[in-house]
Parts: sequence; C-alpha cells; structure tokens
Amino acid sequence: MTDHKTDEGLQGNEKIEEAISGLQKEASQEMLAHTLTVIRRRMKEDGQFIIAVEPPKGDGQIRLEAIRTEDGKNWWAAFTSFEEELKGGGSVKSTFLTDIRKLFELTLQTKEIEGVILNPWNRTIMLDKYLIEIILGKTA
Repeated sequence: MTDHKTDEGLQGNEKIEEAISGLQKEASQEMLAHTLTVIRRRMKEDGQFIIAVEPPKGDGQIRLEAIRTEDGKNWWAAFTSFEEELKGGGSVKSTFLTDIRKLFELTLQTKEIEGVILNPWNRTIMLDKYLIEIILGKTA
C-alpha cells in the first residue's frame, strides 16, 4: 500500500528521522556514525530531500533559502518529509524535491554556505561540509 502524500523519493527517509532521534537522545560518536551511514544509504538509494527556495528575483535564478545561525554562518535547510517542513509553522514557501547527492555536491561547491541543516524545526542535524564529505565518501 502506498501513501500518496509521500513522494517515492522521500520513502525511507523516516529511517533518517529515527536515526536523528536516536542521536538527539544519545549524542555519541557511534550514534553520529550510524546517522551518517543511514543518510548515505538513502543517498545511494537515490533518496530525496525537500528544499525551500526563495521567491525568484528578476534574473530567474533559483536560490535555495539559507538560514543564518547566531554565529553569522549560512546554512541551507532541507527536510526529510513534508511533515517536518510544516513544523516550522511559517508561511508555506516554494519547495521542491532534490536528489540528496546533488544537494550535498552543490553544498561542497558553494563557498558562502556552511552546510545543510536537516529538519531545522524538530529532528535536526547540522551537516557541515566535513560531515557531508564523510557521507559522500570523499574523506580518506
């Protein structure tokens, strides 16, 4: 039975939410490694995240919405499910689905972005470029 509210690319992302939940209860290296492994597995299954985009400016370029943290750094926000996205309670923004791998690759190429905050409102994990490189298998 398929849930029509869940796009195929998002199916399986609940495993990421469960891993993050475990990490929030027990912040250890082992739980972090497990969470990164779960994210990598979803990426290899061609999983997708939901990303919020800013309203287009005159140049027609699509820009991902960035969140500025207290230290002044900019992060992109991504969500594992529409339920997570709606927990922000803000105005409904333009969102679309993106391939997890593509989002991570773009993050590594974008100097002014620190990383990706997954599910900023609830099951949150901040994936900086170092963690993203681990997920992508780029670190030695």
